[in-house]
Amino acid sequence: MGTRSTIAIEFADASVSQVYCHWDGYLEHNGELLATCYTDPFKVRELIDLGDFSSLRETVEETKEGAYEDDCPARRYMNRGEYFEECQQEEYDYLLTAQTGWLVRCYATEGKWVTLAEAKGLIERMNEEECY
Repeated sequence: MGTRSTIAIEFADASVSQVYCHWDGYLEHNGELLATCYTDPFKVRELIDLGDFSSLRETVEETKEGAYEDDCPARRYMNRGEYFEECQQEEYDYLLTAQTGWLVRCYATEGKWVTLAEAKGLIERMNEEECY
């Protein structure tokens, strides 16, 4: 069973493009790869241009091997407000913005967009509380 996620980028004109990723959407995989391998917005745009894919890898070329057929292009939204209202939502949603870098929304953030570091901290605290 996959841990589904979406990956999106906000462009300078305020529009947003989003793709779907089926496998390994959790912070320790997709979140870590996005934070370390996809900090350049031009590289993220290349990734988004692939359309939906199976699994995120360290390079766009490796990720392309798992891209779906051409009938799954990126979804485009006019601005962040439209994106927040109408976007595809999965277990983990990632958004790259020029102002804050990578943001994520997942179960630990209770639907709020936070930085990757904040989300990791929330999950660590949740795991610690479960152990007591």
